[in-house]
Amino acid sequence: MLTPPFPELDDLLHMMGEAGRRLADIEASEGAAGNISVCLRWPVEPRSRFPLMETFELPQPVPELAGATFLVTGSGRRLREIIDIPTANIACIVVDPGGETASLYTSYHRRFQQVTSEFNSHLAVHYDQILATDTNFHAIIHAQPMHITYLSHVPRYQDEHYLNTHLLRWQPETIVNLPEGIGFIPFAVPGSAELMSGNVAALRRCRIVIWAKHGVMARSDISVKRA
Repeated sequence: MLTPPFPELDDLLHMMGEAGRRLADIEASEGAAGNISVCLRWPVEPRSRFPLMETFELPQPVPELAGATFLVTGSGRRLREIIDIPTANIACIVVDPGGETASLYTSYHRRFQQVTSEFNSHLAVHYDQILATDTNFHAIIHAQPMHITYLSHVPRYQDEHYLNTHLLRWQPETIVNLPEGIGFIPFAVPGSAELMSGNVAALRRCRIVIWAKHGVMARSDISVKRA
């Protein structure tokens, strides 16, 4: 939950760019892997940076989020390039009354055909967390840190208790930042309803969840870089 004065649109775009660059620096977003989204619930004027508008059908109805704004990375975009031209790599989505459709705002610099294919998971987690906490800000990052993704292929590390026991022992400061531990969900097809529902359930308990053979998703209601 953020308090006034709220970040300006340009500040949020820049923070998404910094987060993308950091993920690239630690080799957690090889190629076009990974995606970022932010949900904010204070008034924003998207046309100052995203003058083009089209109607967008949401992956699921979110009536309680009518009027909310999402900043979402485009499909196939490299996270390390967001900071160079944020409006070329990010779309702005404003939920319509009723919560079934939205206005999709993009810029003349747009370099993607559609938003990330994982947007159904992003939207579902944002929705679930906002209904539970009434926060006015929520950020989600999906990335593919190499070593964690490798471990997620190893059967014994697919047990959540075993995974946490060993990860938190190897790097003790992790438990200070993540006292609730790290979630784990079995492999599901990227972009699928199964992956979406697994994410929602796991991220109710934890702030970060490992997707078997795929990567991680993390959330924060403080800042995108905190996620």
